Amino acid sequence: MSYDFATPLDRRQYPSQKWQRYADDVLPLWVADMDFVSPPAVVSALEERVSHGVFGYGRLTDTLRETLCAWSVDHYGWSIEPDWQVWIPGVVPALHLAAQAFCSPGQAVMTATPIYPPFLRVAERSGRIAERVMLAEPEAPGAPWRLDLEALEAAITPQTRLLLWCHPHNPTGRVWDEQELHALGELAERHDLLIVSDELHCDLILDPTRRHLPLASLSPALAQRTITLWAPSKTFNIAGLSSACAVIPDPELRRRFREAAAGLLPEVNVLGLTASEAAYAQGDAWRRELLVTLNTNLQRLRDQVSRWPGVTMAAPEATYLAWLDMREAGLGASPQQTLLDSTRVALSDGADFGCPGFVRLNFGTPTYLLEEALERLDTQLGTSK
Repeated sequence: MSYDFATPLDRRQYPSQKWQRYADDVLPLWVADMDFVSPPAVVSALEERVSHGVFGYGRLTDTLRETLCAWSVDHYGWSIEPDWQVWIPGVVPALHLAAQAFCSPGQAVMTATPIYPPFLRVAERSGRIAERVMLAEPEAPGAPWRLDLEALEAAITPQTRLLLWCHPHNPTGRVWDEQELHALGELAERHDLLIVSDELHCDLILDPTRRHLPLASLSPALAQRTITLWAPSKTFNIAGLSSACAVIPDPELRRRFREAAAGLLPEVNVLGLTASEAAYAQGDAWRRELLVTLNTNLQRLRDQVSRWPGVTMAAPEATYLAWLDMREAGLGASPQQTLLDSTRVALSDGADFGCPGFVRLNFGTPTYLLEEALERLDTQLGTSK
C-alpha cells in the first residue's frame, strides 16, 4: 500500500498552534507537529469509534498494553510487562509528575542543554532546584553533538536527585549510542540518580546505521531507576489526542508516580486510546514510508544549508527537527526573529532551548512546502556574511 505525503492540506481551517500562531503569510516550521495526514488505520479506527456516538470515561484495555509490549520487543528488542505501563495524557505532564514524585523540595532536577523547552521549566514549576549542563558542541561543522560526561558529573551536587534525559535528542537529533548510554547509566548508579528518559522520537530514526536502544533496556539495575516515556504522538502525528505512556519497571517508583498523578491528571481520553492502539498495531508500514519522505526532505535541507554562509547544521540521526547554528550568520541577537521578519518563515528560537543564536527547523512537512520555505530563507541567508 502506498501512502500520500505530498498532497496539499489546508490546516488553517481548524484552529492549530502551528498554523495560527503567526499571520497568514508566514510559513510555520517551528513546533514539532507534522503536516501529514495520520495513518489510514488510525483515521479509520477513530471514525469507527466516533460513529458510536458515546464518549464516556474510557478504560485502558489489555489489548493496548499488549500491543505496546509487542512493539517494544519487535522494534527495540526490549521485553516489557503490561503492568509496567502507566498511560497518561502527555509527556510534558509526566516530566512534572516525576519531579513531584521523586524529588523532594530542596533537591535538584538536572538536564543537559540544548533541550526541549519544557525540560527547563520543570524544576521552577515544581519548586525544586534547577541544574543545567551543556552538551559538547560539534567538533567540526556537520559533526554530531556529544554527551560531555565529565561536565555532567562535575555538575552533580549532593542535592541532585533526578536527571531528565532526551533520547533521541530534541533538538539536536542525536541517537545516543550504546557506549554513551552505558556511561550515563553508570553515572546514575554512582550518584544514586533517578532518570526520566523522554524517548518520544524513538520510532523516527533517520540514519539506517542507527537503532533505538531504550535506556532502561541496558541492564536490570538501570531499569529499576529509570522512567521511560513513550508516545505515538510524534511518530503518527496524533499529538492533539494527548496519549502517552510511562514505562516504569520498579513497582515502588510506579506507585509513587501514580500517586503524584492522582487527582491532577485525567485519564487518557477515549479517542487517544483508540488512536494509540491502531497506531502501534497497524501503523508501521505508514511509519516506514514516512521515514523515506523525511530523509528526502533532510537531504534537501542539508544541500541548502551547505550554501548558507555562517550557518551549520549537525544532521539529525532521528526526528524531523534540524538544529541550525546561526551565530556566525550576521543575523543579530535573535536569528529566529530576524528571519521571521525578513522571510516570513517561523522557526523555533534556540534561546528557548537554552542556546541563543540557534534555531530549530521542522522539516516534517510536504516537500513542496519545505522548498518554498527554503527559497524564502535563501533570500536572507544566501547573502549573509
